[in-house]
Amino acid sequence: MPVTLLGAAEIRALAAELDVTPTKKLGQNFVVDANTVRKIVTAAKVTAVDRVVEVGPGLGSLTLAILETGAPVTAVEIDHRLAAHLPTTAAAHGVPDGALTVVPADALRVTELPGDPNVLVANLPYNVSVPVLLHFMETFPGIERGVVMVQAEVAERLAAPPGSKIYGAPSVKAAWYGPWRLAGTVSRQVFWPVPNVDSLLVGFERDATPRGSEELRRRTFQIVDAAFQQRRKMLRQALSGLFGGSSGTASAVLEQAGVPPTARGEDLTIEDYVRIARV
Repeated sequence: MPVTLLGAAEIRALAAELDVTPTKKLGQNFVVDANTVRKIVTAAKVTAVDRVVEVGPGLGSLTLAILETGAPVTAVEIDHRLAAHLPTTAAAHGVPDGALTVVPADALRVTELPGDPNVLVANLPYNVSVPVLLHFMETFPGIERGVVMVQAEVAERLAAPPGSKIYGAPSVKAAWYGPWRLAGTVSRQVFWPVPNVDSLLVGFERDATPRGSEELRRRTFQIVDAAFQQRRKMLRQALSGLFGGSSGTASAVLEQAGVPPTARGEDLTIEDYVRIARV
């Protein structure tokens, strides 16, 4: 029996049955278009040999599109009503036993996942998208690649190059793990309720070789946070608090790392930040 997808009418009926009113707090804008969820899965290049983790499956529209490929899914859902009902929806749509595992938990607090996932696919709300992505990249090194649907502003920031207006701390921290790219557009009309912001797909591939140790990552992120705390500030000033409390000491560290002390945080690549952290 092939896996079938949810339609718009069934999604609304499920929401009514479970007494779920989409809320901004949880970012519950449900995708009601089958072509869109298949587009996300295609962008993520999911095949039957993959093991997928999905964050925030909601009523299951994207979940079923992933399962349609034959790949097993581990779904992390914070809303207990949605988590409890997801297996029933999956069974009703032809998902074989054992293909779906539901973890009823806050994604930001998950430290273990069954199934050893290698691909991340999700529709993430604005307020937790970056923290969830960075937490999963840090906590689950087995995740090799992924595609997530996020608010356009978040996607553009994650994929932003150094020197651009929207390049920021999330851009640098995401780049620690590997390259990020914009992977597709999404119409507002595919959501229920229709949001008042645009969404985009953003994809990533983890570097085959880790950039450094956990200690180096923490130090690098500390420097990144200080550099972006006040935009347009020269690094010798922005980092003085981390290096002896003086711009002179910070300048010496920056020069040793091969970074001009007068540069600004938004001009540096992840490689620049790592060199500073190694000094």
